[in-house]
Amino acid sequence: MGMRQARLDGDPGIEVELRRSARARRLSLRVSRLDGRVTLTLPAWLPQREALAFLRDREEWIRQALNDHVAPRPVRTGDSILFEGRPVMVTAGRTPAAVISDDRLILPERRLAGAGPGPAIAAFLRLAARDRLLPACDRHASRLGLDFGRVTLRDTRSRWGSCSPEGNLMFSWRLVMAPPDVLDYVAAHEVAHRAEMNHSPRFWAHVARLCPDHARHRAWLRQHGHGLHRYRFDPLND
Repeated sequence: MGMRQARLDGDPGIEVELRRSARARRLSLRVSRLDGRVTLTLPAWLPQREALAFLRDREEWIRQALNDHVAPRPVRTGDSILFEGRPVMVTAGRTPAAVISDDRLILPERRLAGAGPGPAIAAFLRLAARDRLLPACDRHASRLGLDFGRVTLRDTRSRWGSCSPEGNLMFSWRLVMAPPDVLDYVAAHEVAHRAEMNHSPRFWAHVARLCPDHARHRAWLRQHGHGLHRYRFDPLND
């Protein structure tokens, strides 16, 4: 129903997006773990002065949440990233292809000139994610006696996976940075949507059959998933 800006004064000032929603029944305050954006959703009938008063009452909480936010940063050689839930150091070597060796991700030296390691890391993670997600989806679909369409990998920030009405599956390739059981849970979750395109008790029964410990893996994503997005794999400009 529209969006406006508000500002909390201070050092520094905080910009807040005000969103009116016809479906909202109460005020809802959110600080994005991905980009630090502060959003206040308010019911259509609520006077804006009450929303601003609510913001001022919550200012200390907002500032603490922003302090906890980790800004995205480009990855350089010598940095550590997560792979299957454990840190590995990005290094360069005389190798024909990127490879994990002990606690290192070794990238071909020839691929790093100019662009830096970011694109090579992203390509490695995408391939590694596909190598793990495709067998996982096949395994879970077989257990349910179902099939699925094509599988697409993207660098999505709003969701870890999705299932279209046509049966096509989409996953974030950053899932390969999470522990293997977490990746497997997301695969099970999306495959289960081939049986139930909703989040009903019947759907969660399918998920539980495929992944009995799914609640723990969901909790990991809620607690740590935002951290997987703090790594930037863009070409370096310097």
